[in-house]
Amino acid sequence: MAFFPKISFQCEVEEYLSKVFRNSELITALGTQEAESRYQSLLSHLPHPPAFTTVRVNTHLASVKHMKNLLFEEIQQFKRLQKGDICFGKSTNSFKMQFKGLCVPVLEHPEIQDILLIPVIGPRRGIKKHASEVIVGAHCGYAVLRGAHVYVPGIISTSKFLKAGDLVSVYSDIEGKCKRGAKEFGGIKVFLGNGISELSRSEIFGSNGPLNGMGIRMIEPVYLSPSFDNVLPSHLFLQNLPSVVVSHVLNPQPGERILDVCAAPGGKTTHLAALMNDQGEVIAMDKIANKVKKIKQNAELLQLNCIKAFCYDGTKALSIEKREDEQEGPPFLPESFDRILLDAPCSGMGQRPNMAYSWTLKEVTSYQPLQRKLFTVAVKLLKPGGVLVYSTCTITLSENEEQVAWALETFPCLQLQPQER
Repeated sequence: MAFFPKISFQCEVEEYLSKVFRNSELITALGTQEAESRYQSLLSHLPHPPAFTTVRVNTHLASVKHMKNLLFEEIQQFKRLQKGDICFGKSTNSFKMQFKGLCVPVLEHPEIQDILLIPVIGPRRGIKKHASEVIVGAHCGYAVLRGAHVYVPGIISTSKFLKAGDLVSVYSDIEGKCKRGAKEFGGIKVFLGNGISELSRSEIFGSNGPLNGMGIRMIEPVYLSPSFDNVLPSHLFLQNLPSVVVSHVLNPQPGERILDVCAAPGGKTTHLAALMNDQGEVIAMDKIANKVKKIKQNAELLQLNCIKAFCYDGTKALSIEKREDEQEGPPFLPESFDRILLDAPCSGMGQRPNMAYSWTLKEVTSYQPLQRKLFTVAVKLLKPGGVLVYSTCTITLSENEEQVAWALETFPCLQLQPQER
């Protein structure tokens, strides 16, 4: 795990996290050495992509085994188009993907029945670097580590005489200090792999503004991770494993009324609907209109009709009095939902890969009050005996364990349940 540098934080954030993960209770339970080892391991893993690419099968339309057959047909067609550069085969129990001599299985998860797992290979050492360089922004770099090519808007800098067709080495400016259009960059950069430039420097930084489309086609990435862009889009949905687990933990049943409080872009929303066999009602809310539009697009793409998406602030979703209109959307009366998912806005420190986290301590610690407002509304909207799942994509105790402790103390009606998955 020493291939990339450990994730870097602003000094005040690093000090804050150090205190959090070296607290007295943890040291008493684990010992100083083990607590420190786990903290350093966390910092070392965050810059790397997950070990598997997770693809969720839309079981509303097809079974996982049927999707293997459809995926195999797609792969065979892709192989013919690539003229053998990428070879695929089929075995009794799984597909095999061979990428330049590397055979990678496509696996079913042993416990979660609606996902396929593709192992990510890397980091691959010994890749020869080229003299011609391309610098991309941090977010573009993270996408490349997850299997993406480099698109023009993500390119910040190129070598002076870059031409279309040139072999280039791609680097990520993890600190955001490279100036757009620069001809060289001497700051901190992380090697992502090699590719072939689709455009010249003048085309990338032309006077008409940045182009769209692919800028660098990656041929030797540090991490081999297959891209599923436009591959059976109505049947396969790229989704990180923890996000898939959340919906299974909520365990929605056909015919129930479910609320997804902060739903965009709709990955969990559509998963909930699929788990319910599209029977019942899934209400999805987000306060940003463009994000609500994305939820509706994903629901339509996956052919899920029980989803109703609304542009609404979750902190205001509770109505004390019954409204005179017949509108089905928010706000809602108390005890309106059988199950509620609160995937709350958070500081996002658990997102991977992430090599440099630029937020200030004030920003990191600003989410707890909002999360508690949303939690309070969610509890009041839940039917007696209902299920509420609270989740985040961050690592801070203040947004996770402390919030759970606060909720149990604040709402005696709640009982903490074990997570089965």
